[in-house]
Amino acid sequence: MLGNLIYSNYARLYSLLIGVVISVMFIGGLHILFAKNSVPATILLDYHRDSLLHPFSIQHLMWIIFFIGLSELWLRYLQGSLENHQLHRHYLPEDEKTVLQAQDLGSIYKYIRTSERDSILFLPRLIQRIVLQFQTTQSVSQANTLLNSSLDLYMHEIDLRYNMLRYIVWLIPTLGFIGTVVGIADALHYAGAFPNPEQLPLSDLTARLSVAFYTTLLALLQAAVLVFCLHIIQAREEMALNKSGQYCLDNLINRLYCP
Repeated sequence: MLGNLIYSNYARLYSLLIGVVISVMFIGGLHILFAKNSVPATILLDYHRDSLLHPFSIQHLMWIIFFIGLSELWLRYLQGSLENHQLHRHYLPEDEKTVLQAQDLGSIYKYIRTSERDSILFLPRLIQRIVLQFQTTQSVSQANTLLNSSLDLYMHEIDLRYNMLRYIVWLIPTLGFIGTVVGIADALHYAGAFPNPEQLPLSDLTARLSVAFYTTLLALLQAAVLVFCLHIIQAREEMALNKSGQYCLDNLINRLYCP
């Protein structure tokens, strides 16, 4: 069940839809939970006055983007969990005495190929590459070189998987700054509607100006949460790759023997 989403060709689309659905439910819950003009509703939803966008606001869009980012992180967490699970599949002999020759590698390769879904994961891919390389060249040094180059490629592959998340982390503060600019412009427009400055209610003006900065505050908090989770989950996925490389080195490369 864990890998059903990962193995799907539409995994990212599914996670995006899940993020949108959860964000809509979350926003609806906030509207029900907090009354209009309350402090939490003002900070979290900009729900304090009627406007052209009412009942929508930039905070609504920020929440949607935030939950899309969380759903993408959840997808990456599932991927990392699957990668770690591969280390317990015992693809290779793990005792201290077994030596592998070219004729012994066929059964290992066939065992890995029986599960095509797992062949997209790092450890099975590493073993398949090394087995094919050794059977072709009968060279342990070339197999070790292939392991090192493959680990570099896979590390770059992990880094590319987080491009969308990095964009989301940049987008949310940008939306917050846009919301602040829009709020300040709205407050200035409100102040300009009073030809006589003495008639301008300062309490309303300051309230509008304070709301203008809430979008930036909320955006920075959301970005901080996403960045924290991103670093933890990416480090977990990279650690799984490192363990896969060590597993191949200890139980495959160091056991190869060419008489």
